[in-house]
Amino acid sequence: MIISIASGKGGTGKTTVATNLAVAIGNGVQLLDCDVEEPNAHLFIQPEFNHKEPVTIAVPEIDEKKCTLCGECSELCQFKAIAVIPDKTILTFPELCHSCGGCWEVCPEHAITLGKREVGIIESANHGSLEFVHGRLRVGEAMAPPLIKKVRSFTDPSKLTIIDAPPGTSCPVIESMRDTDFVLLVTEPTPFGLHDLKLAFEAVKTLNIPAGLVINRMGLGDDKVREYADQAGLPFLMGIPFDRRIAEAYSNGEMILDALPEYKEKFLKLYKRIADIVAQTGLS
Repeated sequence: MIISIASGKGGTGKTTVATNLAVAIGNGVQLLDCDVEEPNAHLFIQPEFNHKEPVTIAVPEIDEKKCTLCGECSELCQFKAIAVIPDKTILTFPELCHSCGGCWEVCPEHAITLGKREVGIIESANHGSLEFVHGRLRVGEAMAPPLIKKVRSFTDPSKLTIIDAPPGTSCPVIESMRDTDFVLLVTEPTPFGLHDLKLAFEAVKTLNIPAGLVINRMGLGDDKVREYADQAGLPFLMGIPFDRRIAEAYSNGEMILDALPEYKEKFLKLYKRIADIVAQTGLS
């Protein structure tokens, strides 16, 4: 089973839920941090990385001796990664390239070959019985999905996989949620939390994936998030109170499970409720 943990906005406690859920379950679990622009699950897991590899994407390289400046490639590229200056030269912009492969397919002179551009790195480790993998996007890189795909390629079908998705509702989030069995949305009881939860849940419904809700810092705001969840048919699965002890643990880089051991049972109950929903969805 693959559980993606997401949120409509940053700072709701998504990574807190992902790391504590993974550690609480323990054996046979892998945690994939797909928040590649700002990965921080490792700050709580504190693994000793034993594997590191660069991630590259294909970009066009032009053989100017073969190129006739016909413009077929630039007309095809909707991302404007190739520009032809008539009767003068051809320019490539690798940072804009989405590696679709169209340019080297349409080139009549076969003047375009595949080059490589590094977009980030993958690091992995074992922390006790927990397998941990995360990606780090290269500074200045605009496209996270290729790196997220690489992180997700480490998914082991024999294990329970927990994905810490990026915040928001953009392409990186969709890539992290796609083809998962369940999306656990984490929010906070504030107007911003409610607004972005609505956006996130609409995205999940579009992907037709069962979902549930965790409300973090309960008691901080009002009950409008819970009311929305009830009206929208989004199951409320767990509440984490607005508790100074939890805030202190977080600020010290500690797991909730270490600071407050009684929460292990609560996270295990959360997992059971998720598993029950997934099982029921599979039977329907």
